[in-house]
Amino acid sequence: MKFGTKAIHAGLEYDSATGAIMTPIYQTSTYVQAGIGNHKGYEYSRTLNPTRHALEKNIAAIENGKYGACFGSGLAAMDCLIKTLNPGDEVISTDDLYGGSYRIFTTIFQKYGIKFHFVSMNDTSEIEVKMNKNTKLIWVETPTNPMMNIIDIEAVSKIAKANNCLLAVDNTFATPYLQNPLDLGADVVMHSVTKYLGGHSDVVMGALICNDDALAEEIYRIQNSSGAVCGPQDSFLVLRGIKTLHLRVQRHCENGKAIANFLRNHPKIDDVFWPGFENHPNHDVAKRQMRDFGGMVSFTLVGNQLEDALNVVKKVEIFALAESLGGVESLIGHPATMTHAAIPKEEREKTGVVDTLIRLSVGVEDVEDLIADLEKALS
Repeated sequence: MKFGTKAIHAGLEYDSATGAIMTPIYQTSTYVQAGIGNHKGYEYSRTLNPTRHALEKNIAAIENGKYGACFGSGLAAMDCLIKTLNPGDEVISTDDLYGGSYRIFTTIFQKYGIKFHFVSMNDTSEIEVKMNKNTKLIWVETPTNPMMNIIDIEAVSKIAKANNCLLAVDNTFATPYLQNPLDLGADVVMHSVTKYLGGHSDVVMGALICNDDALAEEIYRIQNSSGAVCGPQDSFLVLRGIKTLHLRVQRHCENGKAIANFLRNHPKIDDVFWPGFENHPNHDVAKRQMRDFGGMVSFTLVGNQLEDALNVVKKVEIFALAESLGGVESLIGHPATMTHAAIPKEEREKTGVVDTLIRLSVGVEDVEDLIADLEKALS
């Protein structure tokens, strides 16, 4: 079954009671049992809800996985995965990553005895330098947020397997339409479902997908025990969103390419970060493991003056100044003061998150209007 068909049909069944083609919103906390332990697979909605269950099956299918688990946010999904570790374990993470990921690693789990190493993964040899007997997890973002670095998932997978540790990939930027990390050797895929999977800026949700039976059992145990689950209304909205994922992401890619090329030729732009450029450091890896290059574009301004960047993000009219990404509408953000403010300035700037870096989530509007909006703000 091809992707577009899976997105619309996988894991879903017509409602047996009414024939409704859309999965119902089962707005219930509990379920009547015919006798003790004699039920229809549902006991309590923290443990399992039919609407969420349908979404979990659908998300697993579009990632070519066996098991899916949905949570109240992307960070709640990360929280679950890190809870599979023990004090004394170590994690090797991408150094260029979402500020919230950095924050949960360093301010929540580090104090419980889990050690985190942040390295550039453009060269996988840096992973091997930090690898030791305590390493239990490698955490990868690709493309990275916000510098759009591309990490070779297959190469990192070989390192993980040789050292008997898990590889988890944050696939939020690429989406399952462009990249399937499980097929490339990853053990777990994480999504901030809030972004492209939901696609309409009306849901906050996260997901984990895997193939291993024992790992899935542990994820479901923690999901149920910690209770950071999503509700049936949000599950319904994401099921609706995924049905058009392939259509939306293709338009995001087309618009992203046009915007990246416009910025590249603008005299006030210093550098543009987009993996579709042939001179991108890991363009060949992106071509090999992705089907297209996405709708996320970052750029820096000539002069490196904070005030210039703040003026640009204030002057746009179609691009909305806002956190988040992946919705149908175009968003603009200033990572150093918004999404990555949790990372110390010195650490941010090592990875390229300087004061004039601006990040775009290119939406699905008419691209001529988006280019005109950016041209006006830059001038």
